[in-house]
Amino acid sequence: VQLQASGGGLVPAGGSLRLSCVPSGIISTINYMGWYRQAPGKQREWISTITRGGSTRYADSVKGRFTISRDNARDNMQNPVYLQMDSLKPDDTCVYYCWARSYTGNDYWGQGTQVTVSS
Repeated sequence: VQLQASGGGLVPAGGSLRLSCVPSGIISTINYMGWYRQAPGKQREWISTITRGGSTRYADSVKGRFTISRDNARDNMQNPVYLQMDSLKPDDTCVYYCWARSYTGNDYWGQGTQVTVSS
C-alpha cells in the first residue's frame, strides 16, 4: 500500500486548508485511513480516522474544526481521503501524515505534508 499526501502550505490563523491522500496498491487490505501530525521535537499525534464503512473519529484538539471525508465513503477505499481543516491556529503547524491500517494490523504512512499557520 502506498499513500500520496498533498495539500499542505502556509495559511494565516483562522484560514483553511484541505489535505488529500491518494492510496494505491492492494487497497482491499485497508480497513482504516486517517491522519496524524507531528510538530518538531514532539511525538506523532493522531488526528482523525475514517473506517471502511465511513465512520469517522477525531482527536479533541481538532474536533469541530477538521473534517475527514472520502467520496462515496462506504467501502470505497480506493477513493482519496480528505482532511478539511478550518479555523486553523498556529498550534496546528505540523507535518501532517496520511495513515492506513490493514485488517492484519499493518500500518502504512505517506510522505508527510507541511502545514504552517501564521499568527
